[in-house]
Amino acid sequence: MSTPTAIVADVRDVRHVRAEDETGAFGIMEGHADFLTVLPVSVLTWDCGDASEGFVLVRGGILTVHDGALVEIAARGAFSRDDLASLGEEAIRDLERADEMEDISRISDTRLHLATMRQIERVLEAGRRDGSALPSLQPTGPEGEA
Repeated sequence: MSTPTAIVADVRDVRHVRAEDETGAFGIMEGHADFLTVLPVSVLTWDCGDASEGFVLVRGGILTVHDGALVEIAARGAFSRDDLASLGEEAIRDLERADEMEDISRISDTRLHLATMRQIERVLEAGRRDGSALPSLQPTGPEGEA
């Protein structure tokens, strides 16, 4: 399982994976048909058969099954723990921080877009007022000739 910045879990000898998509919960065992699905924010679990299991909270992603033996998950964000109780508390804090950062980024992008649009409007208005030709985006000179 990976996110854009890290490999969160690389587990071998998994006997069973449990995940959830918009249609509900499902299980994957060895020999499963090739499969592709979109994961919402959900908890993915696996069992290795030797009494070890793992838990990952995914912030949405894509799950694929290849050749009935390889399960890959690419997620926007993921938090992995060996016990479900600790996963919940820490993951909720991390998700809240990530959501706050996304909100800040979205607001900054919107402000930058609006400032650019205002500047373009000022340039166009100045050209209309004084009757001067507006800047051209067409290439000029020998390089621009066809």
